[in-house]
Amino acid sequence: MDTLKAILIDDELPSLQNLQQKLEEFCPDIKVIATAQKPEDAIRLIEQNQPDVIFLDIEMPRMNGFKMLEEIKEQNFDIIFITAYNHYAIDAIRISAFDYLVKPVAVKDLQNSVNRLINSHRKQVPEKLDVLRQNLSNSRSQNDKITIVTNEGVDFYEISQIVRIESSSNYSKIHFKDGKVLLVTKLLKDFEEILAPYRFYRIHNSHLINLSYIKKYLRGDGGQVIMQNNDVIDVARRKKEEFLKLIS
Repeated sequence: MDTLKAILIDDELPSLQNLQQKLEEFCPDIKVIATAQKPEDAIRLIEQNQPDVIFLDIEMPRMNGFKMLEEIKEQNFDIIFITAYNHYAIDAIRISAFDYLVKPVAVKDLQNSVNRLINSHRKQVPEKLDVLRQNLSNSRSQNDKITIVTNEGVDFYEISQIVRIESSSNYSKIHFKDGKVLLVTKLLKDFEEILAPYRFYRIHNSHLINLSYIKKYLRGDGGQVIMQNNDVIDVARRKKEEFLKLIS
């Protein structure tokens, strides 16, 4: 595979130089063709050079990374966001299936992001950006959408339509309200982190459920829940006390 052309955008010069050095030393599949500290310069460089990917710092003076993207007409490049650990947009970025790196960027995290980028190169970036904008503009609700990357492309689903997610080895099975089941190459713990703010709870090592779809709880050692679609799921004994507090 040919190397991917990258443009790095960060108003902080030390961070920019550090990221470039790590990419050049540890990520041979990426070729840095330009860097920019100002969003205005970045827009011009992107339009002139048509990169495969941009590494974009979210917080920049005058124009943040999200605003900068709105100024670019042809969004035919991948994006890896660079952010502070506690940035408010992290949940929206993750749920939109974009990758992000936390400053200071660790080599292993960078390599993992590059590997994911190569495996999912240019899968409906404009559509994912639409979902990101929607999730950033709304207060958090189950009307938010989640972006699911599959072998065929990228699918977009309302979180409110997910009843539960089940672990299946290195895969996860997503069960939807309409009965559809989707098998995806994402671990259950990843969904747990993304969906926790949306009233999803991991009641068992293998099961993450949408609390809004519980129909009944059956007492027992750990007990069981019956979902509105009549699926019956065990509650782990160690999860029972916390779970009962959540639903009481």
